[in-house]
Amino acid sequence: MKAAADLAPAAGISVTCRALGVSRATLHRRQRPPRARPQRPRPDRALAPEEETAALAVMHSERFVDVAPAAIVAALLDEGTYLCSVRSMYRLLDKHGEVRERRDQLRHPAYAAPELLATRPNQVWTWDITKLRGPVKGTYFHLYVILDLYSRFVVGWMIARRESAKLAKKLIAESCAKQGIEPGKLTVHADRGPAMTSKPVAFLLVDLCVAESHSRPYVSDDNPHSEAQFKTLKYRPDFPDRFGSLEDARAFCLAFFAWYATEHRHSGIAMLTPQDVHYGRAPQILAARGVVLDAAYALHPERFVNRPPRPGVLPPAVWINPPKPTASVPIQDLGPTNTSEVRH
Repeated sequence: MKAAADLAPAAGISVTCRALGVSRATLHRRQRPPRARPQRPRPDRALAPEEETAALAVMHSERFVDVAPAAIVAALLDEGTYLCSVRSMYRLLDKHGEVRERRDQLRHPAYAAPELLATRPNQVWTWDITKLRGPVKGTYFHLYVILDLYSRFVVGWMIARRESAKLAKKLIAESCAKQGIEPGKLTVHADRGPAMTSKPVAFLLVDLCVAESHSRPYVSDDNPHSEAQFKTLKYRPDFPDRFGSLEDARAFCLAFFAWYATEHRHSGIAMLTPQDVHYGRAPQILAARGVVLDAAYALHPERFVNRPPRPGVLPPAVWINPPKPTASVPIQDLGPTNTSEVRH
């Protein structure tokens, strides 16, 4: 715009504007000196400076320092005093940079996210309880499931009529005995339900030398693998809307967990079954798949455009809340990360 103003006296305004692609109106508008904006007059109904000071003093007083403006106005009105409107109080607070939550409320501390790493079976277990609808409205059966984080194998489950710390303690103890868990080798993760945070369960884990981990309060996705496993259960085509009895629910879950362990091929563990991964049969199965794929490639290499087919590999590790890399700790220094998905 400065170039247009410099050339206009010599070449003419029209020629200069066409050459530089600038409209004449824009040039004339930019050449005019800026107009000083008139100062907005103070409204007659505005609070006087001494009234603003008095209102601020009341809001800063020990009595009203953590009270919302609407409550302050109401309390003063009950005492026969009116300083200003609620909106005027908010304007005063905004003018002094004090618009914030004034109520005295409990502040929840910042809970650290649980960071759990499993590089082999029986290193981290997650467990949870879900409800199964009973025969009539308002009745439920409670399904307890303990899942191995790495292999997705269900190491223990039970169905009961209630949620109980005593029953949870029994299931965890039996599962540890069945899997031959050595002291100091296992972490058990759960959310913060009553049974999960109960003293009987905590004392049992201490006796077994098993580390205890819990989800953060009010966070629903710190135990994603157990939640995904429950979704697999409830999205089965034959999952009923209601179970006729406790025995009916047990029979269904018995068939489901047998299918889940031996037939269900999980996308997060190279499309293997949880039982094969949990009991160490994965390398042989993947090697056999590789032989079949090599033969298919040798027969028709033109069908595999990018590269020879591969049978897939197990993830080096499975995380719950993997740590985020920082400038001082790059991602390669955080250890192996899980490239698999949580889907079941």
